[in-house]
Formats: sequence, structure tokens, C-alpha cells
Amino acid sequence: MPGISTKGHQMPESPIRKLVPFAEKAKKAGKKVLHLNIGQPDIESPKEAIDAVKNMDLNVIEYSHSAGFESYRKGLAEYYRGVNIDVNFEQIMVTTGGSEALLFAFMSCFNPGDELIVPEPFYANYNGFAVSAGINVVPVPATIDRGFALPPVSEFEDKITEKTKGILICNPGNPTGYLYSRDELETLRDIVKKHDLFLFADEVYREFVYDGEYHTSIMELEGIEENAVLVDSVSKRYSMCGARIGAVVSRNQELMSTMLKFGQARLSPPTLAQIAAEGALKTPKSYFEKVSREYNDRRNLMVDGLNEIEGVRCPKPSGSFYCVAELPVDNTERFCQWMLESFEYENETVMMAPCAGFYSTPGMGEKEVRIAYVLEKESLKRALKCLEEGIKAYPGKD
Repeated sequence: MPGISTKGHQMPESPIRKLVPFAEKAKKAGKKVLHLNIGQPDIESPKEAIDAVKNMDLNVIEYSHSAGFESYRKGLAEYYRGVNIDVNFEQIMVTTGGSEALLFAFMSCFNPGDELIVPEPFYANYNGFAVSAGINVVPVPATIDRGFALPPVSEFEDKITEKTKGILICNPGNPTGYLYSRDELETLRDIVKKHDLFLFADEVYREFVYDGEYHTSIMELEGIEENAVLVDSVSKRYSMCGARIGAVVSRNQELMSTMLKFGQARLSPPTLAQIAAEGALKTPKSYFEKVSREYNDRRNLMVDGLNEIEGVRCPKPSGSFYCVAELPVDNTERFCQWMLESFEYENETVMMAPCAGFYSTPGMGEKEVRIAYVLEKESLKRALKCLEEGIKAYPGKD
């Protein structure tokens, strides 16, 4: 039979979803699985988005412009101006999720074999996007000992070669929840200017920042107007993961024109989901205030509870709805599978995402898990107790 492509073999499995068969088997066995493995919020999507679809006046569900409906892009530009990002609708391209936004940006900015520097741990699918675009990820480790803060400038400088074309960050971070300060972003700005690189920022968790902190976008940084590429999405902001509507934003007109060619090749982003996303722009500020308070409470409950479990340590994140915890086990991939296959506490078990898949460096993250605190608080309390009992019972404890 014909063989599978080299790229197909290189494509990594998702560490977030690879344990799904074990979770499905656990459910069939009658266990309740508490899902802390995936960033699927239980928060209701805004009524404004749902109503926009319910009340649409269409007889034909047509293609949109390849860059997205102009009315939606104009609405997005107004939203961005409200968060101190001054762009116009022609500097915005609507995509099929933030994933497509990043993939289009990679394919437009890099040649096969070019290098992208990424602080790790990072969102696991960045590895997959890099394989798809034929580029090489060069990791710069951020450590749990430093709370996953930006690595020193010298570590970035040491990684830069003639093949380096860009740096990618997620802010606030997935999987760590770390929020980059303005000083840290200006450090990256200076590196990008010095070496004439692209700076990509995945900012889909912008609304979820805690402890009085402030989110700074790379689009606010002066001097890299042609270098900055913003990736965004409605998935987390409006709890609309299934809509698959994202955006890529840049003031670099040549880059926007190039990405549009990729957009034309896939014709257009989804029409119905764009209607929902445009409706979501009318979401009142009170929605975000309520959601942010809820995530803040969940964060405190989860992180404080993790740090009370013997042998566990977890830095308190300042943003998003994830945290990374180090567990006193031999290997978290084995532990997470064991929790699903062999353990239950009061007929429940917990599903988490092993962190090795959020690193590019082999051997890193093998004692860490990413936890998404996207369940209501009572479920989080039960998950913490289940995890504590699971660690006690696990035969591969440290």
C-alpha cells in the first residue's frame, strides 16, 4: 500500500486529547470523569451571540469575503481600539479559529527549515502548526522555579541563527497562565528590532487577567509595527470554542496580502459562526466582569488546593484559566493514564493533560500536568480530593 508522508509521521499527537480513549472507557465503566484536561469552559456563551444566529435573516448561507465579513472586521477594529490596539478593518483577517490564523501567519512568514523561537512550555498545537508549515521550533525553557517568567535575554540571543525568523509567545499563557509584563514585552521588542524578526503573540485569553494586573498587547509596542502579528479568537473570550472563528491582525500590509492568498485558497471562514461572533461584539462589560470574577475564584480554589497536597507545587498564574502543577510521581503521562484506567474515588476520577507534550525539549515536563480550571467550584473541590487520593494510591510515587 502507499506510504504515509514524512510530515504525517512527524505530526505530534495532542497531549490534551491523546488520553480520550481511556476517558471514554472509564465512562463506559460507570465512572464520572472530571475534565481538567481541556480548555472547554462551562460558562454560557453570551446571549447576544446566540440571538444573532437565532434571528438571522438569511435564505442562502453564502460565502463571505475571504478575509471575513467587512461588518465584522469593522466591529473587531472597534473592539481592539477599546483595548488600546489602534488598527483598521483592513489590518484584520478573520480565520477559522486562532489555529488557522497562526498557520496562515507561519506559512506567510517562513520558508521550510526556518526557525521559530518559543518560550516553553507552550500550547502543544504550536508543534503541530510548525510541522504543517515545515519550520523548526527552537525552545527557550521557562521554569516552574521562576514561575514560568520570560527567560533572560541572553538565552534568546544564544538561540538566534541565520535561520531564525520569529519569536512566538502566548500572553496570558497556555499552559502556564503566566502574564508577561510590559517590561518583558519591551525586552522581546528590543530583540525583535535588533535581529529584524517577526513577533507573534497569541492573545486569546486577554480578558482573563487577575490581581489588578493589566494586559499589554504586542500591538501597543512602538518600533515593531511591521514585525508584530497578533493571533486572536472568540473561543475563550466568549466561551464559543465550537464556533471556530479567529483573527490575525497586523499592520504589515505585505503580510496581510500574503495571508489573504491562503484565505482565498480555503474560500472563506464559516458564515454562521461569523454571525455569532459579530453578535458577540455587543456583549456587555458586565459579562466579562462576572466571568473574570468566577475564574479568579476558581483559580484561587484550584491553585491553593494543589499546593496543600503533599509533594505538589503550583505557581499562581495571573491570567487565562490554566495552571501547571508539578506532581510527586515518576511520570505524569503514566499517572494520568492510571487515574483513568485504574483509580476512582467515590466513583469519580480526574482527567488532566500531561505536560511533556507542551515542551519541545525531550525529557522536560515529565512530572508536570496542565490543569484547566473550567468547571464550577464544587466540581473543582471534588477533583482536588480525587487527585490527592490518587497521588496517595499511585504505585509510582516519587
